[in-house]
Amino acid sequence: MSIFRNAYEGLLDICFIWKEEMKQVFHDEGVIIFFFVVPIVYPLLYSWIYNNEAVHEIPVVVVDNSHSSLSRKFVRMCDASPDVKIAYYAQDLDEAKSLISRQLVKGIYYFPSEFDKRVNRLEQATVSVYCDMSLMLAYKAVFQTAQLVSMQMGTELKTRMGKNYTSREDAIAAKPLDVADVPIFNPSGGYGSFILPGVLILILQQTLVLGIGLSAGTTREKSRYGWLIPVRRHYHGLSRIVWGKALCYLMIYAVMGVWLTIAVPSIFNFPRLAHWWNILAILFPYTLASIFFGMTVSCMVKYRENVMLLMVFVSVPLLFMTGVSWPQSSIPAFWQGVSWVFPSTFAVKAYVRMNSMGATLSDVISEYRILWLHTILYFCSSCFVYYRQVNRARQETIERLEEKKEALV
Repeated sequence: MSIFRNAYEGLLDICFIWKEEMKQVFHDEGVIIFFFVVPIVYPLLYSWIYNNEAVHEIPVVVVDNSHSSLSRKFVRMCDASPDVKIAYYAQDLDEAKSLISRQLVKGIYYFPSEFDKRVNRLEQATVSVYCDMSLMLAYKAVFQTAQLVSMQMGTELKTRMGKNYTSREDAIAAKPLDVADVPIFNPSGGYGSFILPGVLILILQQTLVLGIGLSAGTTREKSRYGWLIPVRRHYHGLSRIVWGKALCYLMIYAVMGVWLTIAVPSIFNFPRLAHWWNILAILFPYTLASIFFGMTVSCMVKYRENVMLLMVFVSVPLLFMTGVSWPQSSIPAFWQGVSWVFPSTFAVKAYVRMNSMGATLSDVISEYRILWLHTILYFCSSCFVYYRQVNRARQETIERLEEKKEALV
């Protein structure tokens, strides 16, 4: 009977802490912002910004010193492409550079005076491409368009000089080895489908840690740890404190996690190759690991603002270290080791492989196991830091009571 009584008391303790933590969450404006407003608004904002997926109609200026039919044909073909728009013609490179400096164009196509003559003499001609490298997507559009047009025009010239008898011979001479370019995992080749799945997973961890840190900071600043002290009636009191608070956060982020990983990709038509139960299987240990990680971090900083500064500072490095926006093989071993500390590193990898590449849970079983390992380790660490926090609050309470007794005497 004592086992059932302890279990019943433990359940009551967990429910009591859950109720107190839930009240504190909904009475703290900062926590409400990070738990509800940011996870809802940020994904919509980012997804709308990158909704076009790829950049088109990049303005380019042409400096044509050749004034030949061949150079004009090159310009017309570039202008007909979806990625480039011929916006200006300049007399020389200095005028074209001034247009770039005023951000009116993003690139320059320069044709030397001997461009047509070299082609007619069966010599290699050159088209110089100058790109504004401040935006990589614009550079890619300007450079690749010129490259594709030059290849197509070179193929036409080669076919014309081949003097073949049939169109079939012309086609073989133009493309002896035909290559079919089929983009996989990102059919549109868009930036949103490439980067946003990882950002959505990272938002879940960062907002959760920020909200927990603000809540713990408010409790610490107002000396409100006193209500936790009676819970430590038994040896298992610490785990009840941790589980009670974690249950509050888990209930909130069960909804927010589904919104971030399932609803937002569906709204904006990002790749969705994973079954929803596989996503939930990854989401559950990831959310628990992030909760216990946030509880550990929240007790290791003194002021609530410090959590905000810390987590906002590491957001961009964490995205790079996941291997989504930068190749994992190019990241130094030291920083790869640092990335293993954060649950988001493995959750991003698992989510991208499942939702964008069609992997199953068995294909990401390593990341799945590591997330559960993070859950266990950070649960133990959160118990430890809360043990110190509650003991400190208990000692402060005893000292205040003794001071009051002395004052009364």
